[in-house]
Amino acid sequence: YAHTRPAPREVTQKDIDAAVLHTLENNALPSMAAKAFAAIEPSVVKVTGYGVVKPEDLKDESEPAKGSRKGERAKESAGKGGAAPNAGRERLGRNDEGKSKEGDKPSDKPAERGGFHSFPDKDKDNKQADNKQAAKDDPFDRNDKGEKLHSTGIGTGVVIVDKGVILTNLHVVAGAEKIKVRFFEGTEAEAVVIGARPEHDLAVLQAKSIPDDLQAATLRSTADLQVGDQVVAVGFPFGIGPSATAGVVSGLKREYHSPEGKRILTNLIQFDAAANPGNSGGPLITADGEVVGIVTGILNPTSQRVFIGIGFAVPIENAAAAVGMSPF
Repeated sequence: YAHTRPAPREVTQKDIDAAVLHTLENNALPSMAAKAFAAIEPSVVKVTGYGVVKPEDLKDESEPAKGSRKGERAKESAGKGGAAPNAGRERLGRNDEGKSKEGDKPSDKPAERGGFHSFPDKDKDNKQADNKQAAKDDPFDRNDKGEKLHSTGIGTGVVIVDKGVILTNLHVVAGAEKIKVRFFEGTEAEAVVIGARPEHDLAVLQAKSIPDDLQAATLRSTADLQVGDQVVAVGFPFGIGPSATAGVVSGLKREYHSPEGKRILTNLIQFDAAANPGNSGGPLITADGEVVGIVTGILNPTSQRVFIGIGFAVPIENAAAAVGMSPF
């Protein structure tokens, strides 16, 4: 029977090339950034610092800021005998003698705000009780002294050891009484600083509890990193994320002066992938999803703190040295 069957045709290189070309023409392959992000996403965490906010730091937004044009106009109007800005609103519905116009009676209709009717909340007391109970259950709501804690900064971290060791920027957690990390699948845990390297703006965190099957990122040496190599920055810009932005390596061995002038960072990777406040501490990765640096700052000549095309990352060799481990 075997001799009666035709022999299988030998696959040639031409057949292989035709199959590959057919796949490329008929299937949308993931982009470089998509593959890199998928590889690093399970290792990226959101880092939030909590501290006590001083009373003088809390400003009443209802009062015009000192020196503001709004405040100055109000003073000028008062000095010239003019009415207050809201005086015109208060005179609406009254005649020249200050009496209510005929027909102007209190309306029995519910007040309208933004096109929606506002009705009394029958469960208001229950909601307030639930909020108080939630505040008691939140471990980041108060410190050991019972003082109210507020978020002092949001940044990004990357897991480099599957036992819960996380790398981030020192300025993200500096001065925080409590630190919260949120992992890839959504679980949250308290973390503590177990190491710091101020000269590189790095901090090492240890999460007190970790999810099952926590994945650590793959680290890669920057020895063969070249200007023009594609990179992706992953983080939580303005708390939104995890977000990915793609770009290239713009330069190596750069120096960066912090906006406050307190620190000079050297031997940095310059890149042009968009980074904003909140990206600090996040990984800078290659097209293969391997970490080559920790995003630490952006260059901006203005006070807006938005990205203009120049970001800096600490090489992963320096970052791993802060942990006291070989990165490879």
